[in-house]
Order: sequence, then C-alpha cells, then structure tokens
Amino acid sequence: MEIETIRFGKITILEDKVITFPKGLLGFSQRRRFVLFPHKEGSPFFWLQCVEDGELAFVLMNPKLVVNDYMIDIDDENLKDLECEDGRGLDVLCIVTIPHDDPRKMTVNLLGPIVINVNKMRAVQLVSTNSAFSHRHPVIAA
Repeated sequence: MEIETIRFGKITILEDKVITFPKGLLGFSQRRRFVLFPHKEGSPFFWLQCVEDGELAFVLMNPKLVVNDYMIDIDDENLKDLECEDGRGLDVLCIVTIPHDDPRKMTVNLLGPIVINVNKMRAVQLVSTNSAFSHRHPVIAA
C-alpha cells in the first residue's frame, strides 16, 4: 500500500509491517495503525509513522541507550492487547522530543514507553507510575 506523508512524501509499505495499537497512543486514540522504520542507517532513532494520517509521526529510540537499567512492568490487560502471554518477543521504545531551537536539548519520555509485540505486530503505550523516570529525560547528558 502507498501512503502520503508530510515528512517523507509518498511511501510504500507492506501490510504485514503495519503495527496495530488497539487503543491508539496517548492523545491519539483514533489513530491505530502505524509503521516503524529506522531514521537512517546507524542512527539510534526510528520513525513511527501513522498510516491513517500522513502528518502524524513520532521519533522513537531504545530507552536503554540513555538509562541502561530501564525496566517496565506490563500488566495482564496490556499483555492481552499485545496478544502475548509470556512477555517474549516484545520491543520497548520511547518517544523522543527534539526542540527546533537546540536539538542537544532533546528528551525521551520514559513514563510512556511503547511496547511492540514484533511477532503479532501489535503495540500499546504504557503509562508508568515509576517516579524514578521522567517524561522529559535528557538524551544527552549535561
């Protein structure tokens, strides 16, 4: 299928690469189909592009690149949404915010990780209550 995007123009994606968020993302509950692809070779960043809205895309990264002992808890309801019983085959990524005026001040949202079941192409965004984390954790240490 082809989708028209604001950042990448027209892109072709395979239907089996579409990730379904049964409940959408926080603030975007009506947008449930996304595709994930690397920013560029060797980059730690990924793009999560909405299939239904070409203007909606997020930059993601592996949270362990900034907090090497980052851990999440997934409850049974989210495991059910992920169609995963044992927690295997799950990838965790977090949304990155990059300020236009100074990219060195980019932050990563460690309180709202995105968990993807790579085998079923289903995902959820968790809401963490772990106060050790921030929704604006600096990516680049001061």
